[in-house]
Amino acid sequence: MRVLIVEDEPYLAEALQTGLRHAAITADVTLDGDDALEHLGVNDYDIVVLDRDIPGTHGDEVCAVVAREHPTVRVLMLTAAATLRDKVAGFESGADDYLTKPFALEELVVRLRSLARRPAATAPPVLEHQDVRLDPYRREVYRAGRYVQLTRKQFAVLELLMRARGGVVSAEELLEKVWDENADPFTSAPRVTISTLRKRLGDPDLIATVAGVGYRLARQVPTP
Repeated sequence: MRVLIVEDEPYLAEALQTGLRHAAITADVTLDGDDALEHLGVNDYDIVVLDRDIPGTHGDEVCAVVAREHPTVRVLMLTAAATLRDKVAGFESGADDYLTKPFALEELVVRLRSLARRPAATAPPVLEHQDVRLDPYRREVYRAGRYVQLTRKQFAVLELLMRARGGVVSAEELLEKVWDENADPFTSAPRVTISTLRKRLGDPDLIATVAGVGYRLARQVPTP
């Protein structure tokens, strides 16, 4: 899951970003509405955590743009405005959920994961490929009935590969989806994570390398 945090209080924005990363949720931060729209134009996000009263383009307009131009992106409004009228206005502008300040980080994480479980009809809540079963909500992976313990990055990489349904995922896309916009484009982190993920999943190897292109799940697990 990749989230865009739009919050004009820098300390709160940084705290949210850190907290979400500890919950295995990749998060980028922007401090105003204009920058948020730029981020949405160049990056793929699953959810926008949107403060309503922000500098530049107002949060309601940002929300409306997301609903109109990025229909698969969910919006969770995060604001101090708690009246019924405020909530109605937020939902009318296209928000999918509404959380008022102050709030507990644990509640935000639960709400984000709940929103993430409302995928397009083609994306099942539980992903399966060959003998691997991945549950995004419970953060669990099983192979041939055996529980596989993964790090946050390993889990996110495997989830991205499984959602690709056998399609090739480039190293650039791994960086964009699993790390964040500040990741070094020349880092070996995706390659290293793929290597350790293969070891955790065990034999036979489930991940195929497409030379010069990226990675994909093997179409058929070879017989030992």
